[in-house]
Amino acid sequence: MKIIALEEHTFPRDILSAAGLDLGSRAGRKAAELDDLGEGRLKTMDAAGVDVQVLSALAHIVQQLEPASSVAVSQALNDRMAATVQAHPERFRAFATLPISAPEQAVAELRRAVDELGFVGTMIHGQTNGVFLDHPSMEPVLACAERLGVPIYLHPAPPPPAVQDAYYSGLPADLAAALSTAGWGWHAECGLHVLRMIVAGVFERHPALEVIVGHMGEGLPFSLARADDMLSPLLKGQTPVAETAQRNLYITTSAYTTVAPLQCALTVLGADRILFSVDHPFADSAQGTAFLLSAPLSPADREKIAHGNAERVLGL
Repeated sequence: MKIIALEEHTFPRDILSAAGLDLGSRAGRKAAELDDLGEGRLKTMDAAGVDVQVLSALAHIVQQLEPASSVAVSQALNDRMAATVQAHPERFRAFATLPISAPEQAVAELRRAVDELGFVGTMIHGQTNGVFLDHPSMEPVLACAERLGVPIYLHPAPPPPAVQDAYYSGLPADLAAALSTAGWGWHAECGLHVLRMIVAGVFERHPALEVIVGHMGEGLPFSLARADDMLSPLLKGQTPVAETAQRNLYITTSAYTTVAPLQCALTVLGADRILFSVDHPFADSAQGTAFLLSAPLSPADREKIAHGNAERVLGL
């Protein structure tokens, strides 16, 4: 069975260094694996049985840059991922990094990435300097993705300083960092970001726009019925929240390898809306594929999640 993994990160060290950027303590521990776009990565994929990785730069630090720098670093990252895809066309595809702090340039870079480099979408990391994707300044980016027919993979990002101070102060630094990101915070924030987009009418204005989120839906499958009950009556003729999510949202399994979240996602969204991911190098590829192969799924649903949905959504 073919396996396509969608949330597989990179950040070449030379681009990082040239831009004067810092991955931070958590990602910094994975710097060597993020840098590797060659034999080491392919060996990890082969050992786990991953046939294709869709590469994405760990680019929340790029989105926060002032526009000119963000454009230059985004282009460098996209060129490097494109070269990797060209060197191994059967093993890699890529999501574009965009200079979100400069929406017009972001549109130009998305067009270049899709039309010239053959990328299959873009990955955007949370809010950018306090701006969410429902903000009016983001309309050109959303319209461009819809027009090109490519999805936006919305990835979590560390919280802005005001949120960090309000919710995570008073804790030891390592615990605050973990709680505010992969331990809880950024999953809740990414789920909230999607709900903001829905209630702000993003998908009413862009009905063909598709958004992917990782980590078994960032809590949304578990809470979607409650959100629908509370929010939909306030939308005044707009498509209900749950209906919009079930029409415009896809989720991936990245870093989630237990049965209960998968069963919830299957019940709420269905197998047609779930795609496989590992979250390399922050999760173990072999553990991810082992869960995919052993999870309580019908053969047809396993094929959909492993590769069929990705081929359809990404046009592979």
